[in-house]
Amino acid sequence: MTETHVEPSRFIDKPAWLNYQGLALDWPRALGLIAVHLLVVLALWFFSWPALGVAIALHWLCGSVGICLGYHRVLTHRSLQLPQWLEYIVVTIGALAFQGGPLFWVSNHRMHHAFTEDNERDPHSANRGFWWSHILWLIYPRGETFNSEAHRRLAPRIARNAYYCWLSRYYAWLQVPLGLLLYALGGWPFVLYGTAVRIVVLWHSTWFVNSATHVQGYRPFEIPDRSRNLWWVALLTYGEGWHNTHHAEPHMAPAGRRWWEIDMTWWLILSLEQLGLTDHIKRPSH
Repeated sequence: MTETHVEPSRFIDKPAWLNYQGLALDWPRALGLIAVHLLVVLALWFFSWPALGVAIALHWLCGSVGICLGYHRVLTHRSLQLPQWLEYIVVTIGALAFQGGPLFWVSNHRMHHAFTEDNERDPHSANRGFWWSHILWLIYPRGETFNSEAHRRLAPRIARNAYYCWLSRYYAWLQVPLGLLLYALGGWPFVLYGTAVRIVVLWHSTWFVNSATHVQGYRPFEIPDRSRNLWWVALLTYGEGWHNTHHAEPHMAPAGRRWWEIDMTWWLILSLEQLGLTDHIKRPSH
């Protein structure tokens, strides 16, 4: 592996509004995002250390187990196989992350890999600006980002699964039983930190993979796109920040390669392997 330097795109420093002129703002989705962020502000008046601990624990559960393992490495890239009952559990935890149902998440991530940084076909192309790739792509619908027919075409296995289709439709309602459980355990502090705070921090953690890792970091693999490895994003996302390595070999189960490239989700996969709960793990040959 060789270190390479790639000049930032000429699009990165442009004001964001230049990159999405003519697109209609999805007001319900935008207001929903704003509302959840405002709940985080409200949570400041309900702070407690146990509530913060709940937020951190659920960030790991939904982020590492649900998104990184379930949505990303199992469903999207088929980097390993789990027993069907366990796959359903980890994907359901992924739905609890409140980042869309499995059909939406998987299909858009596959578009990102197939057309990386293409301004028209990559849903969150970094060439359209940092804020576009970070969040604006979610509130300015365009292309096939929110096209259900395209989602079914790009993720046919998921589209044929009755449970995943149900989860794709009703994933948001999973926050209700979780919120009731948290209220029973610790009242409103547990609810606000275990839902709103955890959701918003995990949103931005995941979105940094789309935005920051196409701008900053180092490139162990010389590949056509500008993806980079960025240590602090890897820490926030349990290994997903080694993005250049992932783009070079997207179907491999580990994201990190060097001993110091911490990949907590890979550690989880190794633990499942020791317990006999996973097989067909795709490992790099080098």
